[in-house]
Amino acid sequence: MDPFGVLSRPGVRHVAVGSVGVTSQADSRRPARSERHALADLLTELGPDAPTMCTGWTTRDLAAHLVTRERRPDAAVGIMIRPLSGWTDRVRGRHAARRYADLVDDVRNPPWWSMSAVPAIDAAVNTAEFFIHHEDVRRARPDWAPRDLRPELDAVLWRQVARLARLGLRRVRADLVLAAPGHGEVRAGAGGPEVRLTGPPGELAIFISGRQHAALVDLAGPAELTERLRHTRLGI
Repeated sequence: MDPFGVLSRPGVRHVAVGSVGVTSQADSRRPARSERHALADLLTELGPDAPTMCTGWTTRDLAAHLVTRERRPDAAVGIMIRPLSGWTDRVRGRHAARRYADLVDDVRNPPWWSMSAVPAIDAAVNTAEFFIHHEDVRRARPDWAPRDLRPELDAVLWRQVARLARLGLRRVRADLVLAAPGHGEVRAGAGGPEVRLTGPPGELAIFISGRQHAALVDLAGPAELTERLRHTRLGI
């Protein structure tokens, strides 16, 4: 199962990154929370009709997805289980029809009973989710630039990349080496010629979530294989 809901995205296209929300010192120690708040700030700033990197989704649609994932576990299963996706789409559509400010408020303030209430679980299931969707909005803007991420966020993202790469890249017919300078290396793939993917943890997370063309990752290996890897459908 994809614990983040981002690896089964409806599709992505190459666009860009913009403003960054200001986070408190307390939030910086909980990267999932800081990314959640920064995304909510950006959703508020841009309004409901801004584009995202999820094909066909505006900021309103993305906010509705996040609220459905977190507040409607009965519908969230359809994010990963395709036969149930129709129910998920209907529930997400109902959320999308709500007043946008209320929707963003639900993104910013999770329910008390959700997994985000426990810091360790919040870090495990929400850090990559909110980081990647934050970038989905930022990188859909024409003036984007990569962020200088806090060490706490980099560390959590690297742990999640190391775990998810083995699952999300398991069908790729290559010996993949994901390298994040200062963090380490992890091997993935189904075996074959070696391809090295090098970049910061956040960029590697964006790459393996299926947003290869938007990720600042260097690939080294056989040209035909690296080109195929940049365009193949990735994700769990």
